Amino acid sequence: MRYSRTCRRRLCAGIAAFGILVAPLGAGAALAAEPPAPGPYAAIGQPAVPGPYLAAAPAAQGDFPELTPAVAERLDKAIQDVMKEAGVPGVTVGLSAPGKGTYIRSFGVADKETGQSMRPNLFMRIGSETKTFTVTALLELVDQGKVSIDDPISRYVDGVPNGDRITLRNLASMRSGLFNYSADEDFYKALTQNPDRPFTPRELLDFAFKHPIQFQPGAEFDYCNTNLILLGLVVEKVSGTPLHEFIQKNVLDRAGLDHTVFPTDATIPNPHAHGYTVQTASGQVEDATDWNPSWAWAAGAMISNLQDLRTWAGVVATGTLLTPKTQAERLKVYPTDIPGAGYGLGIFNIQGWIGHNGSLPGYESLTIYLPEPRATLVVLLNTDTLHDDNEPSTLFGQAITRIVTPDHVFDIPVTAAAPSSPSPSKN
Repeated sequence: MRYSRTCRRRLCAGIAAFGILVAPLGAGAALAAEPPAPGPYAAIGQPAVPGPYLAAAPAAQGDFPELTPAVAERLDKAIQDVMKEAGVPGVTVGLSAPGKGTYIRSFGVADKETGQSMRPNLFMRIGSETKTFTVTALLELVDQGKVSIDDPISRYVDGVPNGDRITLRNLASMRSGLFNYSADEDFYKALTQNPDRPFTPRELLDFAFKHPIQFQPGAEFDYCNTNLILLGLVVEKVSGTPLHEFIQKNVLDRAGLDHTVFPTDATIPNPHAHGYTVQTASGQVEDATDWNPSWAWAAGAMISNLQDLRTWAGVVATGTLLTPKTQAERLKVYPTDIPGAGYGLGIFNIQGWIGHNGSLPGYESLTIYLPEPRATLVVLLNTDTLHDDNEPSTLFGQAITRIVTPDHVFDIPVTAAAPSSPSPSKN
């Protein structure tokens, strides 16, 4: 397969969008499909869990509306408008707040070949939302006294450039100064030539470590998948357990997430939605459902569904699995180059909404929580194709929050979706 330099410039840059795992196969023009009629409501999931939260711009309880049929009608139209505009095949949305009701809706198709409808119970790849699980695992080890968040990474992983100065906190807060392996030209070639091939964590680090450090730790914010690969290795070394097993036992089981998986191969559980990406050189849409996510590992390989992510939104934002002290450390946000946005330890705060988004070839997701009304929003869709340089998950987040929380609109400006550094392939 061949890919254009435009694709490489956008996707091999250090950050394609704030909080989004850079996905080297997921660029291109918007799809042209018309979204089918909306699917039925489905009452699933659990209310989010109250607890401590970020102090940035909370909404008052009265600011979140009751999810009446009239509000649901407005949400239906806004979501379908985004689908049509951005060419999204299928999307599932879950929105709720205690005492305000629940809106759960699926629109469009999960499989373009068969016409299977999108449904709320389908498994989806969640990309960089994986980071919230990996960092939670690390912070559990902090609570157990087995690591300190301010330990240098050199204590756990050999050969890290500047590793005696880069702390685990620098890694989790995206302020390490390390080069992003997914911006490396050789990585790009290896992945695009064979998207089914497996990568080991060490192979991913090798792509990053041949580059010089970008800045001294703590000096800047730079979203970097290399950071999470290192944190995954720390969890493995300290626990003596493979990362996927540690997360299963200590995060997923404890949180009651029975439909979330850290895969060790390309398998995606059934029932699942098919994911679609655009091969930019030809403009052809490809089914990326079974592409191997090992290249994302601790930074973006996980799979989940709406029910589990609705639960996880409150768990991760309120610190259910952590001590209050450690959760407070997690929620200390550091400045970014995006107005109204801060990044903590593997979690963001955008206009008061706390959580993460994710992108992998064929899929995007958004799981966020607004503390004061204890509102939860989850969006899952089966394309990662940009529309006017915007991630489609951001477009859905904007459209929905403009209706229910107009003072707290989830917004990542178009300028933040542009590459922050030149492509390594530039010639």
